[in-house]
Amino acid sequence: MNFPTRLAEKLPGILPVPSHSLLRKGAIISELRFFATANHSRRLRLGLQKNKVWSLQRAELSVVTNSCIVHPATEAYAQEAIEAIKSEKVIAVPTDTLYGFACDACSLEAVNRIYEIKGRKLTSPLAICVGDVSDIKRVATTNHLPHGLLDSLLPGPVTLVLQRGESSILEKSLNPGIDTIGVRVPDSEFIREVSRGSGSVLALTSANLSGDRSSVCVNDFENLWQHCAFVYDGGLLPSGRAGSTIVDLSKVGKYKIIRPGSAKEATVAILEMYLLEEEDC
Repeated sequence: MNFPTRLAEKLPGILPVPSHSLLRKGAIISELRFFATANHSRRLRLGLQKNKVWSLQRAELSVVTNSCIVHPATEAYAQEAIEAIKSEKVIAVPTDTLYGFACDACSLEAVNRIYEIKGRKLTSPLAICVGDVSDIKRVATTNHLPHGLLDSLLPGPVTLVLQRGESSILEKSLNPGIDTIGVRVPDSEFIREVSRGSGSVLALTSANLSGDRSSVCVNDFENLWQHCAFVYDGGLLPSGRAGSTIVDLSKVGKYKIIRPGSAKEATVAILEMYLLEEEDC
């Protein structure tokens, strides 16, 4: 699976400069600017190691609108996002596939707010996001799955549909009447850090009006910024608009692809490596 090149890897290495070139004022200024850019890259790399790539120009920019602030999706703003989630607010975040609206999955008020923003039918279920693969067992039944399968699939652009089980921490008001839940662990460090810090799990759905095209940059859903406490900009996401691959793993030894998404072939290859069989339609 190919992932975006990290920001630091796009910057050129530090090369020795011939001494005669440094005699020119313009060369000295150019050299100083280069070192400033390289140092900035190293500071970013110390933060979110696996976050998506965004341009330096966007990463340094915060946009203030009448009712919303757009910040870069960097470690510096993770705590702010965590506090917004704890305050039962809706934020917009990048994942490894699309931009999404996120809130505390255990807050009925916040979940209802997402439905309002999207104009989404209450009968359409929301997926959830957890920070780490080990957290999945807090919200869904996993003991029927082959050992190692979850770690092979995640983090990544895959949504797993699993039985909630009696021990799930999820409120029954989330997706009422449905005994399964779609679970994500995106390969995007910002949203995973927010999920970890929230002390809960995140309800997650694509950042767009229901029926509209999915968002791969923050400008795609600019008309909805006003409904969010914060929008976090991770730049242009490179995976296209297919979204995550959704696979039902709720039955022992079986799998069913519900949505092909952006990683169907890789997902099926892993499932079959663990001897799961495709469920008959």
